Amino acid sequence: MTSPGRYTDTGVFVCFEGGEGSGKSTQSRLLSDALTADGYGVRLTFEPGDTVVGQEMRRIVLSPETGELDDRTEALLYAADKAEHVATVVLPALERGEVVITDRYVDSTLAYQGAGRALDPAELESVARWATGDLRPHLTVVLDLEPEAGLGRFDERDRIEGESLEFHQRVRAAFLDLAAANPDHYVVLDARGTVDDIAAAIRERLAPLLAQAVREPS
Repeated sequence: MTSPGRYTDTGVFVCFEGGEGSGKSTQSRLLSDALTADGYGVRLTFEPGDTVVGQEMRRIVLSPETGELDDRTEALLYAADKAEHVATVVLPALERGEVVITDRYVDSTLAYQGAGRALDPAELESVARWATGDLRPHLTVVLDLEPEAGLGRFDERDRIEGESLEFHQRVRAAFLDLAAANPDHYVVLDARGTVDDIAAAIRERLAPLLAQAVREPS
């Protein structure tokens, strides 16, 4: 990493990462529901596409109708989505003291466009960190699953899901490398576990971080 990054001192920023079919959306929703029930303000979000600008970026990068994109073009479209997402969704919620839970963030760019597309990792990271103001999640949950298992969960595939098995294997390895390099801010969980066991492990790892989130008195 080129810098230690920026972590807010209000709110809690949680990111879910992992390959296709690893259960990120399910676990994001379960965590959101549990924290909401506990009285925390929660903003559940995702990338790409959870802004008006991002919806158009998502259509371009994921629709099979787009066809081939230059690798740099694809990376810049994802960066544009992240810039708008952080500025209009993530940072305002953190400033309010909420728990922001995002399904994908910068690590997906580093894994998919970096390892997957084989773009220069230092150049790519510089663009992604600039787009997000170097804002880092307090905790990134990596749900680890063999690509063969995850991709088998889809009847139809978008542009990224339709890439080769070797592409997705490189992506998986990249997520694991990112987690290994910064264990204080990551937890890696076996996505083959039960939904309830994974959810419990996430809550346990997150619990010490919740002190800086706003919670309504019970």
